[in-house]
Amino acid sequence: MAPFTSFRVTVGMALVLASAPGLRAVQTTPAKGNPAPATIAAGRVVLPRDADTVPVSGARVVLHRVGRDRQGPLDSAMADASGRFRFRFRADTGALYLLSARWGDVEYFSPPVHTNPALPDTAMRLVVYDTSSTAPIGVEARHIVVPRAGSDGTRSVLDLIVLRNDGRVARVAPDSSRPSWRLVLPPGTGDMEVGQSDVSPDAIVREGDTVKVLAPLAPGQKQLSLEYGVTPVRGKLEFPVGPDGGPVNLLVEERNARVSGGTLALADSQVIEGRSFRRYTGNVPAGGTVVLAVGAAGAAAATRVALPVLVGAVAVMLAGAAWWITRRPSRRAPALLPEQMLDAIAALDARYAGREPETAADEWRRYAAERARLKAEVERTLAARGRPPYS
Repeated sequence: MAPFTSFRVTVGMALVLASAPGLRAVQTTPAKGNPAPATIAAGRVVLPRDADTVPVSGARVVLHRVGRDRQGPLDSAMADASGRFRFRFRADTGALYLLSARWGDVEYFSPPVHTNPALPDTAMRLVVYDTSSTAPIGVEARHIVVPRAGSDGTRSVLDLIVLRNDGRVARVAPDSSRPSWRLVLPPGTGDMEVGQSDVSPDAIVREGDTVKVLAPLAPGQKQLSLEYGVTPVRGKLEFPVGPDGGPVNLLVEERNARVSGGTLALADSQVIEGRSFRRYTGNVPAGGTVVLAVGAAGAAAATRVALPVLVGAVAVMLAGAAWWITRRPSRRAPALLPEQMLDAIAALDARYAGREPETAADEWRRYAAERARLKAEVERTLAARGRPPYS
């Protein structure tokens, strides 16, 4: 079972903050009329050892509810001597449910619980990991979105990095001088903010032009989202890719910008929130740099891109694999996996949840309809499989 990745982990980690040793069950609102059948979530907590796994006894397992109106821990149980746990609860139709377990001071999350009472999740495997300060971390892909310049020549960059841990232990940072992972920002970078990421913003620190990730990085993928302003130095924006190199996906709004670095080449154009970006894809070798040669700022003030809007739009595109670096362009969009649809739901919620009063009625209806469609598709796909998909 791969760790619960992308925006879903961001939601899950926020829920962990509310999980205390003296947790009490939170009662859901009872349904009117006949109550819904109870859902069963059961399985084992296991730890990878050599080429196999071993049970983890005494691990505290927490059941979480994630919904638009309410989210938080719902119940908890201790794994028995064989690492087994079991929950019985009534699932709300508008919510998703996750499990978590702590091992070595790191919280690990399951995929979504299968909530169809007729097809209960009774063989879930909640995997936890040992830790190491030397486990290698690679870059699965890096997505850089560079809007057109503001009136002062500054570009407000969105930088999405997908990290990869291919091992069987979680990478941890002993201290700030030896982070789990680091990134060098472009010369001329000003203020930086951490966007929707799979690790807590408090665990991503900046020292000069270096960004350090101090959070544990479990096996699987983790996404980081950084937003920063960059002023060209000698007419160029330079993005170092680090010691491992890797695939890069660069979206540039300025039509006259020149791009170089590795095998980057123009692929196509993408429209984000009504604005057209040229997309360059390719691989950049270790120690290489993506160079963007740009012109001077125009006399007229350019409209500043709303980065929070870009974050949501780009996240949905990533979830749907619309311009994933390892995919070839196709006229027919690939069918989404359940985890990708859940990513899209989380991205929509990150943008709209709790903002109905300030959102146009038509736009809010489109959000609600798209969320309902994605959720129904997740349930349909899981039901069609006829068994827990991550057992």
